[in-house]
Amino acid sequence: MENVNSIVEQVFINSKLIPDKVAIIHGKKEVTYRSLKEYILSAKMYLESTLDIRKDDRIVLATDKNIEFIYTYFAIHLIGAIAIPVAVDINDERLCFVIENTKSKCIIGLSTTSLNVQTHKFPILEGQQFSNIEYHFPEKEDISDLLFTTGTTGIPKGVQLTHSNLVASARNINEFIGNKEEDIEIIALPISHSFGLGRIRCALSKGSTLILLGSFASVKKLFRLMALHNVSGLAMVPSAWQFLKKMSGDRISEFKDQLKYIEFGSAFLPLEDKHVLMKYLPKTRICMHYGLTEASRSCFIEFHSEFEQLETIGKPSPNVEVKIFDSLGNELAPGQEGEICVKGEHVLNTYWKLPSEDYFYGSFFRTGDFGYCNEKGYIVLAGRIKETINVGGKKLNPMEVETQIDLIQGVEESVCVGIPDKNGVLGEVVKAFVVKSDEKLVFEDIKTALAGKLESYKMPVEYEWIEEIPKTKSGKIQRLKLKGN
Repeated sequence: MENVNSIVEQVFINSKLIPDKVAIIHGKKEVTYRSLKEYILSAKMYLESTLDIRKDDRIVLATDKNIEFIYTYFAIHLIGAIAIPVAVDINDERLCFVIENTKSKCIIGLSTTSLNVQTHKFPILEGQQFSNIEYHFPEKEDISDLLFTTGTTGIPKGVQLTHSNLVASARNINEFIGNKEEDIEIIALPISHSFGLGRIRCALSKGSTLILLGSFASVKKLFRLMALHNVSGLAMVPSAWQFLKKMSGDRISEFKDQLKYIEFGSAFLPLEDKHVLMKYLPKTRICMHYGLTEASRSCFIEFHSEFEQLETIGKPSPNVEVKIFDSLGNELAPGQEGEICVKGEHVLNTYWKLPSEDYFYGSFFRTGDFGYCNEKGYIVLAGRIKETINVGGKKLNPMEVETQIDLIQGVEESVCVGIPDKNGVLGEVVKAFVVKSDEKLVFEDIKTALAGKLESYKMPVEYEWIEEIPKTKSGKIQRLKLKGN
């Protein structure tokens, strides 16, 4: 990928080099690299002629895990437009913010919404003619994607990524993991987030085969597909591993001679689970990344070869620099704790419609996480500056939940924190502490009022009445005082 400016360009190169190689498997349908190119071209023609999509248009794309999403996503890139991936269960308030903030031209793939906006289905291209369609690959510094994440202020921020960012990220990841053309990978991750989208780009740019699976919920189906297709790679969040272990015990060890790699990311994985995985899969390259949507996979660690450093987040990924700075932007020595900052071609240049100076120290992006570099050069994550809650790899800002709770009649004030998932599956879940102004208010009233206002993973799992929310003298909520409750 050294001489390409975009992932879609590399996919087209693969369509010439390995035209009959299977690129994507979804259910009973298989798509070769030749067919994938043809689908992308036909989708481009449809988007331009039917929806009047042009270069630099912003297109909201609901990330249903199917082949149609993939060729539509790359068709948007080929046009020179900007893809805005969102979850299919996005709530109307967040969707409205995304549309208004980006002046999106249209929405594709979202089946229903109460908003007064037009939505379109993914283009169905069976029987279409694919020849004689003109195209030009995007320039490397053209914006490719806008991924919206919630910052500490509670206001969603648009992570503006260029084609160069995506190419650099895929190159770095494939280099560390050691991905090859012959790899066959199952993806059961949400693809509205950086991790899942990244795995799609990594696999298709390398010329390997990608199997789309809805989720890890059907453990029997997962193992059946692994055996049927001789799967060599998996990517999962820690909560998926917890579920898999709970439902199937050590069955994954049956594939110890078959699985070449697993990539973990997006959330904390207990040390005990790392040792269990190493025991079950002694020959598998088990990799775990640290990164953000803004700087995908900035650090990596491989469990077997770096077992003495398993309590760290690893070393900088290939072609990436990581430094620790103090609050004034001064670089700190090993062992000194400060903010983890990242530099590399994979890092965003700026947020959508936001000034960049507050998010960088020079050319290093400020992650908002505290940590230090140990004497061996490994990065230790000491804590999060941002008060995000990580539910199974999906990160949310508590203010988004609190805003909805505070609108409920009978609620005076609320505060939400992340607590450990008692089922051991999601890592964290949301707990709401509520100060009520109406003694008749019960928790069921709050649950009913929140229905439909938040995505399911943002819904509080536990509630507790409190007399007063702990705050500093300046009025800032002291969330850490409630974390142990």
